[in-house]
Amino acid sequence: MRHKRKGRKLGVTTKHRRSMLRNLVTDLFRNERIRTTDARAKEARRVAEKYITLSKKGTLHARRLAAAFIKDKDVLKKLFDELSGRYSERPGGYTRIVKLGVRAGDNASISLIELIEETYKPKKKKTKKTTKTGSTTAAKSTKKESAEELGLTKAEKVEEQEKETEAKAEVEAGEAEVKTEAEVEPESKDVEEKIKGAEAKVEEASAKDVAEEQPDVESTEDVPEAQEAPTEPETKSESDDSPVNEEPAEEGQAEEKEDK
Repeated sequence: MRHKRKGRKLGVTTKHRRSMLRNLVTDLFRNERIRTTDARAKEARRVAEKYITLSKKGTLHARRLAAAFIKDKDVLKKLFDELSGRYSERPGGYTRIVKLGVRAGDNASISLIELIEETYKPKKKKTKKTTKTGSTTAAKSTKKESAEELGLTKAEKVEEQEKETEAKAEVEAGEAEVKTEAEVEPESKDVEEKIKGAEAKVEEASAKDVAEEQPDVESTEDVPEAQEAPTEPETKSESDDSPVNEEPAEEGQAEEKEDK
């Protein structure tokens, strides 16, 4: 039983297997892609990714550990100068295995192992979700996890809860005041319109009363003029006595002359 036994024997001895993996990894770093069987490709990937991660440290000790396995100096230089910079932000998974089919001679499954050239794009972290009303809700998490993340004790937790409740109460009070003001404004407008309508009616009624009173005043003013008109000649007759008395005197003289 092979409990906790890593790796594949690949049908060869230990020394042979070690030298074969060294050659596969060296060719992979040099050419950036090779063709081999599925089992050998999987073993080469495990070793190659180990040394790429070691090269990302960039220290002298890491370079010496890699040089103990990779004997080609040019490949070692490429590993620490080029490949370490290419995968500096990638946390792992530097190689890709693509199955090509079977080999014609012994019907063994063949695969292509290659180094990944695509740039690494990290996944976006979960952020607060926004609802339709614009309010934000935090991502789901248990109370213990949130307390551990913030490093809060029970007392601090209670204080924070009280502050949150007070803030909510203030917000609700402000919303209620806004609603009452919005309700009062239309009522005040209706009252103002009613007052204006009543004032207009009063003005119309007063205008009608004035129009009705104006003809009576004119009639009262005309009556004294009609009464005073006949009085004027009477006063003139009393003051001017000479012309009135002259006419009968002339008539009397004419009658005396006729008698004579």
